[in-house]
Amino acid sequence: MEKYRKVFRKDYEKWYQENQEYRERVASDPRRLRFHLMPETGWLNDPNGLCQMDGLYHIYYQYTPFEPTGGIKLWGHYTTTDFVRYTNEEPVLFPDTDLDAHGVYSGSAFVEDGTIHYFYTGNVKRFDRDDYDYIMDGRESNTISFDSRDGFRFTEKKLLLGNEDYPGDMSCHIRDPKIFKRGRMYYMALGARDAHGKGLVLLYESPDLRSWKYHGRITTKETFGYMWECPDLFELDGQLCLICCPQGVEPSGVDYWNVHQCTVMGLDHGLDDDICRNIPLDAAAMVDRGFDFYAPQSFLDESGRRILIGWMGIPDADYTNPTTQAGWQHALTIPRVLHWKEGRLVQEPVRELQQMRCNERTFALGQLNAAGEDGIVFEGCFRFESCGHMRLTLRQGVTLTYEDGLLTLDMGNAGSGRTKRCVRLEELRELQIFSDTSSLEIFVNQGREVFTTRVYGLEGKIRLEGECTGTAVLYDLSGFIYQ
Repeated sequence: MEKYRKVFRKDYEKWYQENQEYRERVASDPRRLRFHLMPETGWLNDPNGLCQMDGLYHIYYQYTPFEPTGGIKLWGHYTTTDFVRYTNEEPVLFPDTDLDAHGVYSGSAFVEDGTIHYFYTGNVKRFDRDDYDYIMDGRESNTISFDSRDGFRFTEKKLLLGNEDYPGDMSCHIRDPKIFKRGRMYYMALGARDAHGKGLVLLYESPDLRSWKYHGRITTKETFGYMWECPDLFELDGQLCLICCPQGVEPSGVDYWNVHQCTVMGLDHGLDDDICRNIPLDAAAMVDRGFDFYAPQSFLDESGRRILIGWMGIPDADYTNPTTQAGWQHALTIPRVLHWKEGRLVQEPVRELQQMRCNERTFALGQLNAAGEDGIVFEGCFRFESCGHMRLTLRQGVTLTYEDGLLTLDMGNAGSGRTKRCVRLEELRELQIFSDTSSLEIFVNQGREVFTTRVYGLEGKIRLEGECTGTAVLYDLSGFIYQ
């Protein structure tokens, strides 16, 4: 498929019928993940349109089935009732109109009164001149909506906002709509870059989800990156929060060492307050400390939990994913329940994942080495009564060390270019580690810090050394079931 041409459902269906061998080649890759959602073939990135309707969770995502480098963007679709058993549905959204001809980019869902309201960015690049920089000119960022009563059948696409509806001091980079309701008013958050290279969130308001007018913007007083992607505005345990992905933030101490970041800010004011334009830089905290976490999206499920799923990848990184050689790339993180505690974001794996646990083993930390634990697909729960320093080997060459208040993930020779990431802790009390064939998700001190990364060493070895006491509980994990 050509990157800058429309793709219709019939084009995808024809391609799918002709590429059974491609699917078989991808399925045979030993690095395919056991309990993470992946593309059947090709490329996956941002989770989109996350929601629950009548007990069924819908997980849409940016999808390029045709090849593993992410050219043409569709919306793929998984469904589940319990986050363990999944159905791989057909793609639902294609770049098939003049409003989104060069990619159906990221978006979200808002459920109300039995209807799922979807919002996304339609990408259009102009080619009538050869001097476009595609930052200040040459690009259309169309905010588009459509609806569904069941998550499978959809109304026609409708244009809500185009370039002429955005403030005059903006660049052409405006995208990723997310809806937030306060009182009777709906707000749309859009990630943006202004004409001076400053990242921000544009806010629009509407009484009916149809007609939208400019309301204001959220940004920092000093520049904090040149573009804020994938904004997510929500209330959590009484705190107004903004998660977004600033691009162009320089490293600072142990923070911000990825090429692009994912941050959370607690907003201690109303949306009508001018202080929205003057958030202090120290209000931003990292959502994840690992190498591969970007573009997360949260939603409220029908039980009132705020659940977050992220892209286990990142754009423009200088490290690689050898799965591209087998014809696929990237995955989604496990779902996480969010809380706001002691002035910070806390992430906990959804309890439904405990259904995968089997073959439970419990050790005193000093006995773990003698047990000869060599698997790579496991959940490990480590509780420290005391810890002066420690070195935990997660698989051959991959270690997690704690010394002088610094927790360091070292990928050794299994990172395909990934090296080390760190966080400072007052103390190490608990680790919950999800290890899949080619990924790690490490929850520190009950989810107050998290490391998410891909990893490419298939030799298992779990060992713990150091001055620490406590217990370790290990589980084998049965993996997802696809129906």
